[in-house]
Amino acid sequence: MEEHNKLQPEFRVLVLLASIGFFMQALDTTIIFTALPAIAESLNENPLDIHGVVIGYVLAVAGGIPLSGWLADKFGLRNTYFAAILIFTAASLGCGFSHNLNQLIGFRILQGFGGALLMPVARLSLLKIVPRTQFVSAISTMNISGLIGPLIGPALGGWIVKSTTWHWVFWVNVPIGLIGLFFTLKVMPNIIEEKVKPFDLSGFILLLITMVGIVLGIEMASSPEFSTSLIISLLVASICAALTYAYHAHLHEQALFRADLFKNRLFTIGILGNLFARLGGNSLPFLLPLMLQIGFGIEPLMAGLMMTPLVLGSLFSKPITRPIIQSLGYRRFLIINSVLVGLCIASFSLTSIETPIWFRALHFFIFGILNSLQFVAMNSLTLSELSAQQASSGNSFLSIIMMLSMSVGIALAGTLLNVFMDVYAHSASIDAFHSTLLCLGAINIITAFIFSKISNRSE
Repeated sequence: MEEHNKLQPEFRVLVLLASIGFFMQALDTTIIFTALPAIAESLNENPLDIHGVVIGYVLAVAGGIPLSGWLADKFGLRNTYFAAILIFTAASLGCGFSHNLNQLIGFRILQGFGGALLMPVARLSLLKIVPRTQFVSAISTMNISGLIGPLIGPALGGWIVKSTTWHWVFWVNVPIGLIGLFFTLKVMPNIIEEKVKPFDLSGFILLLITMVGIVLGIEMASSPEFSTSLIISLLVASICAALTYAYHAHLHEQALFRADLFKNRLFTIGILGNLFARLGGNSLPFLLPLMLQIGFGIEPLMAGLMMTPLVLGSLFSKPITRPIIQSLGYRRFLIINSVLVGLCIASFSLTSIETPIWFRALHFFIFGILNSLQFVAMNSLTLSELSAQQASSGNSFLSIIMMLSMSVGIALAGTLLNVFMDVYAHSASIDAFHSTLLCLGAINIITAFIFSKISNRSE
């Protein structure tokens, strides 16, 4: 039986192809963090003001997720996956050739849209082609590539900046993408669904307005270039779009995410918890390399290597997550762990240039464990009581919330950082970083209140 479940040779190339897309998307999310100061210097920008390069990418990923499954069903797996890799690769080339910040952000948004299609369509191709008996093995193999990307991304970004120029942080995707394009044409069948329901374009636009309005409103809050009325208008438009979508989801059968999805109490609590509890954890891979380089004067390669224990901590947590949750129950575990993650985020404010490397590595490792435990517990709680009919829609909405939370978290971290820079009159950048970390840690601790609403029967 075990031999029967192993991945057969005829499916290995397809799994390798899916892994290429997964790897490209996972790598590109993290490789840029250590390169931001070098990019800012090259483009004559303040390194604290270019987080739009990250936010634009992540927000585009969030926005493109609802489209991925529909495009694959409508135009076929091979055509959609080929287009995804082509867009991602061409946009990566454009990022490297950008001469100013606006060009770079524009190509990053295009790159993010390609990235939004890569992972869902790769997973869908395995689901539709690989036999059920070998599906778990195929997904596990593909997931390894998704872990390698974040593991090597920060250090690779630092090494590229030190050895060549920041442009290669994006151009490294080009040869990988060309290989992916070749194999897509060779091995992936173009499976098209006969009946595809109409795409909910109006709901999609409302969701985009909601996400873009929130993120832009927060990002603009610390910039004197934008008026208070514009910022308030964006946030109000975002709230109005969200309320309109709630009404739309209640009335329309073809809505992307039906209103009855949120009648499930655990799903609603899990979504709210994911949104707020990820703000700090998702912003730290952006914030910490900046603090190490700008605040402590550590070179990019070393700053990238210092982020590796964070990913190793995440890997270490995988086998212990289920036993801990089973022992404590979701409610107790998420309350305790939310506080621990918040305290750990805040404790980064106690570090200084004199902090020994071994202690910093241990600190990052512990945070990686706690953060991964939090994410896995929140995800499994959110989806735990959904019906088979709701599972796909619920999982897609959760994926959007995860990306939205990352965008908001980085925008919030950048805004807080700029506000505290003004408070300290740019004379104490370390204090600005430390104050930002304290605020983000406090948000995570407060999030424990959301998880306290989990009923005891879910223990």
